[in-house]
Amino acid sequence: MTLFSPSEDTIAAIATAISPGQGSIAVVKISGSSAIEISKKIVQIPGNQKWNTHTVLYGHVLAKNSKKYIDEVLVLIMKGPRSFTGEDIVEIHCHGGIIPVQMILERILEDSNVRRAEPGEFSQRAVLNGRLTLTQAEAISEIISARSRKAAELAMNGIDGDIQNTIKSIRKRLLDQLSEIEARIDFEEDLPILIEVDVKNELSKIKDALNKLIEDSKRGSLIRSGLKIALIGQPNVGKSSLMNRLCKREKAIVTDLPGTTRDLLESELVLEGIPVIFVDTAGIRDTENIIEKIGISRTQKALKSADVITLIYDYSKGWTPNDQIIIEQIPSNIPLIIVANKSDLKSNKSNKTIPQYILEKVQQIIISAKTGEGEETYINNLLKLCGAYQIQGVEIALNERQLDLTKSAKNSLENIEQVFEGKLPWDFWTIDLRDAINHLDQLTGEELTESLLDNIFSKFCIGK
Repeated sequence: MTLFSPSEDTIAAIATAISPGQGSIAVVKISGSSAIEISKKIVQIPGNQKWNTHTVLYGHVLAKNSKKYIDEVLVLIMKGPRSFTGEDIVEIHCHGGIIPVQMILERILEDSNVRRAEPGEFSQRAVLNGRLTLTQAEAISEIISARSRKAAELAMNGIDGDIQNTIKSIRKRLLDQLSEIEARIDFEEDLPILIEVDVKNELSKIKDALNKLIEDSKRGSLIRSGLKIALIGQPNVGKSSLMNRLCKREKAIVTDLPGTTRDLLESELVLEGIPVIFVDTAGIRDTENIIEKIGISRTQKALKSADVITLIYDYSKGWTPNDQIIIEQIPSNIPLIIVANKSDLKSNKSNKTIPQYILEKVQQIIISAKTGEGEETYINNLLKLCGAYQIQGVEIALNERQLDLTKSAKNSLENIEQVFEGKLPWDFWTIDLRDAINHLDQLTGEELTESLLDNIFSKFCIGK
C-alpha cells in the first residue's frame, strides 16, 4: 500500500449544516497537533475543568483581544489516535443558525497555526492514518447524501466494512491462483502439474462473483440516484392533479383552464425505498402564447432526461389526434406508461381508443386523479417497469468509482479466457491476473495515489 503522510497543518471547518433559524446546535471541528492549544486560547473554561481526552467542557468563546463573549459552548476533546482522524480533535458545539458558528470559525482561523479544511480533508486524514479504509470513507459520504432509508442502509453496510471484506475475499482468491501459477513457472519440476481447466473454472467463478457485484450496483444506483418521471400530455388532462394526488399535497396549481402549467414543477417522494422525482410539465399543444411556448420547449427537453415517461390523456374524451402527435415525439429509448385519466367522468363509447399497435408495446392504466382510482396500480406498474422490485436483495452497492474498477477487473479475467483458448504459457495468464488484482487494490485503497485521493475527497462536503 502506498502511503502519503497527512499534512501537518491543523485544520478547522464547520461540521454541521447551517441555515437561518434552523438547528439548535452547530459544530466547529478542529483537527491537528495544535487543535487543543488553539482551543485553549479562544475558549474560557470556568473552574477547574481539565482538558483531558474524551471529556466535555463548558465555557464561552471569547472575541479577540476582548473579554466579550461570542457564544456559550461545549467543548469535546478527543486526543489522537483515539479520534476520527487519528489526530487531536476538538469539537466546539455552539448555538445553531448562521452567525454564532461562523463567528467562532473566523475566531479560530485568526490563529496562524490553523487553516480552513479542504473538502473531505478530515475523512482523508482518517484514511491516511489508518482509522478508516477507503471504502468506509466513501460510505460515510454516501450516508450523508442518502435520500431514503434503503440508501442509508446500503451506506451503513459500507461503513461496517461489507464492501471492503467482499472485495478482499475476491482478491484473495485471485491471489491464490496467481501464486499457484507463479510457483509452476519458478519450480515446475518440483510441484504437481497444475490443470489449466481447473484454474479457468475457478477464475470463471470469481468473474461470476464480480458480475453479481456489478448487477447489484446497477440496481443500487436506483436507490442512490432515484428516478425522474416526466408527466406529459395535452393541457388540462390532469397532469398536475395526478402529481398532487401522488404527493398528497397541492404542489401544482389545478384549474379548468388549459395551459395553467407554464414551467416544470418537481416533487420528490420515496416509493418502496426509491427516491422518485415527478416532473409536472407544460401541456403540449400549438399556442401563440410566448410564455407557454417556452414551457413546452422545456417539456420537450425534460423528456430526454427522464428515466420514465407517463403520457396522460383524457379518458372521458378518448384518444385524440393531438395525443397521437405527442406520443410520436417521445424518445423510443425511454420506458413509457400511458395513463387514461378522468375515469370518474362519463365517457362516450364512440370515442376513439388507443390504436392496438401502441397497446401491444405500452401498458395503459385507467385512473382517476380526483378519486384515487387506479393510483396503486399505476405506482406498482411504474416501479415494476423501472426494475425497482429487484432491489430487495441488494446488500452491497458500489459507487461509480468502485463499479468502474470492478468492471475493469472482470474484463481482465475475460482476457484470460482468450489466453486459455490460445493455449499460451502460464506467463501470459499472470499478466491479466495481476491487472485484475491491481484494479481491486485501487478499489479498496491497497494502492493509493495522490491524484486518486484528491479526486475522491474533493467531492466530499467541507467539514467531513
